[in-house]
Amino acid sequence: MAEPSATEATPRPASPSARDGASVRLLAVAGGLALALVAGFALGEVVRDSARPTGSAPRGGPTGTSMHTSGGAGHQHVGGAAAAASAEVDGLAVSAGGYTLVPETSSFTAGARSTWRFRVAGPDRKPVTNFAIVHDKPMHLIVARRDFSGYQHLHPTMAPDGTWSVDLALPQAGAWRAYADFAAVSSAKAQVPLTLGVDLTVPGDYRPRPLPAAARESVVDGFTVTYEGTPRLGETQALVFRVSQDGSPVADLQRYLGAYGHLVVLREGDLGYVHVHPETQLIGGAVKFWLTAASPGRYRMFFDFQVGGRVHTAEFTLVVR
Repeated sequence: MAEPSATEATPRPASPSARDGASVRLLAVAGGLALALVAGFALGEVVRDSARPTGSAPRGGPTGTSMHTSGGAGHQHVGGAAAAASAEVDGLAVSAGGYTLVPETSSFTAGARSTWRFRVAGPDRKPVTNFAIVHDKPMHLIVARRDFSGYQHLHPTMAPDGTWSVDLALPQAGAWRAYADFAAVSSAKAQVPLTLGVDLTVPGDYRPRPLPAAARESVVDGFTVTYEGTPRLGETQALVFRVSQDGSPVADLQRYLGAYGHLVVLREGDLGYVHVHPETQLIGGAVKFWLTAASPGRYRMFFDFQVGGRVHTAEFTLVVR
């Protein structure tokens, strides 16, 4: 077999122009791959965003309302049917979306009133000082014992350095959960609605109370509150709350924090959190919410309403099958 010639055996070095052309082609290929990856990621985000509930009501339901919600749609600052297009809950984590709830303390003495302080650290790890006003307040703080007793809806005040403070008393020993419900304003001036949760402890003899049986009527401070409607898995359903006194409907329900009522729903087991606001107007003298059940199980519902300048809270146990 003939030996290859020196010309065939030794490849000639490419000319500078050939090398430059090859480099350009390689860069073009790499750039194309990068663009494809970026485009694919962006498309995935668009697809995921489009797959997420938009907050619209079910077909045939009320429309024209707006939703103020976080990644977990348990945070449903809302006016109307847009409220609960998602069945997710919120408040299960101390940190989400780059924001972290930082309490100064998490231990309390039963029955002792003290000032509780906390901060919200942003993505830059610095205290956040810019919050949007949502339903008349920049911060809503919900506190409840893990057996659903001792419910409180509070509104802390913020110092210039981003430290929040609130007068807080936890009357009984046990494990409590505090939910900071807010909308931070990012450096890009975008609102970032979140609900962050943290456990609080009260040392002592903890004797959890049994969850009351499911009922559609609750009596509080001389008012009788009933509700109509049945939340279902995967379906947005109306819940209508009616307030009466001495057998007659209360005709002078007042707006509280910009709405005729507020509904907080906590899930038994992990205390998953949903905060829903109602239709902007009373419906036949009643307060109407829209809610999607997050999962089968038992829940505790807390309905805040105001009469004569005083806020009252009616409590209900809800069972979802």
